[in-house]
Amino acid sequence: MSTENEGNAVPPAPSAPPVPVASPDASPQAHTAPEGTGGPAGPGHQADQQPGQPAPAPQTHQAHQAPQSPHAGQGYPAAPAPGAEPTAPLPPVPGTAPQHPVAGPEGAWPPPPPGTPTYADGAGGAGSGAAWGASYQQPAPKPKGRGGLLAAVLVAALVAGGLGGGLGYTLARNNDNGSSTTVSASDNGAAQVKRAPGTIANVAAKALPSTVTIEAEGSNGDGGTGTGFVFDKQGHIITNNHVVADALDGGKLTATFPDGRKYDAEVVGHAQGYDVAVVKLKNPPSDLNPLPLGDSDKVAVGDETIAIGAPFGLSNTVTTGIISAKNRPVASSDGSATSKASYMSALQTDASINPGNSGGPLLDASGAVIGINSAIQSSGSSGGFGSGGQSGSIGLGFAIPINQAKYVAQQLIKTGKPVYAKIGASVSLEDSTGGAKITDQGADGAAAVEANGPAAQAGLKPGDVITKLDDSVIDSGPTLIGEIWTHKPGDKVTITYKRGGQEHTVQLTLGARAGDS
Repeated sequence: MSTENEGNAVPPAPSAPPVPVASPDASPQAHTAPEGTGGPAGPGHQADQQPGQPAPAPQTHQAHQAPQSPHAGQGYPAAPAPGAEPTAPLPPVPGTAPQHPVAGPEGAWPPPPPGTPTYADGAGGAGSGAAWGASYQQPAPKPKGRGGLLAAVLVAALVAGGLGGGLGYTLARNNDNGSSTTVSASDNGAAQVKRAPGTIANVAAKALPSTVTIEAEGSNGDGGTGTGFVFDKQGHIITNNHVVADALDGGKLTATFPDGRKYDAEVVGHAQGYDVAVVKLKNPPSDLNPLPLGDSDKVAVGDETIAIGAPFGLSNTVTTGIISAKNRPVASSDGSATSKASYMSALQTDASINPGNSGGPLLDASGAVIGINSAIQSSGSSGGFGSGGQSGSIGLGFAIPINQAKYVAQQLIKTGKPVYAKIGASVSLEDSTGGAKITDQGADGAAAVEANGPAAQAGLKPGDVITKLDDSVIDSGPTLIGEIWTHKPGDKVTITYKRGGQEHTVQLTLGARAGDS
């Protein structure tokens, strides 16, 4: 399924994962998610070769970047076939949050104040009639007689009414509840609210101090806003690749904590294919508290989720929902024609995620991180990165499982480069329910099956259609890529494929490819 990076929408999960098109993160994100469609897919993409441009898939938005199809296993697969709407990363949010929400396309908030009436001289009032401050005209004298007696009676009645009203107010003020049915809360009412461990308020109170709002500014002045969270006590912050993309070439990166402390930061390493990046605070404080990492493999559909981020620049925002699906194949990007896609076997959640949430933590009910918010599904065919507007949440958000993100982050901290598992074969990225077909030719004229690579050693050939990887059903090239990348180089997997109408099964050991290029 294709989606837009944080801030971009994610396309509906087709039998094959959608191809990417924008968290708010390489662009202004959370880099908000851009939308768009990728170019037509090439003949095929190698699992470990450089990807082509993704074909349109349902629109999802990545927090910041537009996707290209990486090769399953070697690099980035070629872009998905035309017709499929890719998911876009959450679109980047402008570096500075607007001072006031926009009331409409042509209006600003707040609306202009009503005309101010003129005091003293009555000038400036609208319409006819006396203005405030107009002169007082004394009424004509009333005839004497019974009217005087009536006036005296009225005055007496008014005095009695005044005394009664005053007495009633005094009794009420003195808490005379003889006839009152209202009840006031005690002064310590707030202390009576239970915020035990596991409640959303308790989880948020503990997690917020360990999250940051990231502002990435490119050397050309462009940039966006995303989110990140404390990974270790050394000052490493984990986020999305598309959140920091703008600051990679001589740009500026800052991280701001909820208490207002702001630090300059630098990118330690980034993985475009995984959409994961690690930044490090310069002169980090000594009181950092890394968020506890959960086990995304043990997450179940229906589990409660809590997302923290800066949607549309609104830092320290907390939203809740549930895990609505697991292992959702997603290809996300910023929707631009030159962007490369990121592939994931995602955790799907209905917690509200918008541009600017990219890179933020998705927590379970205990407060442990189970994923990194990265992309959203868009309801429209336009919007996201590169469009006139930003996509918003429709209840379909996608997060990178933390088990995968943790492995990637550790590699980036250790070597500065990502390491991808690969099978050494180029597969088609066209939207299909038949499986991942090994193409007749690889990217840039290379062989579809790498010589002496894992696929070649297992006997796979061009034209073979891979239908399963271990117990996971493979319905398309992007699905295969995302599933391969949940493994590590050296893992042994069982491949089920069809050749000439006959089904075959073979075991192979995944190879490795370092770097995004």
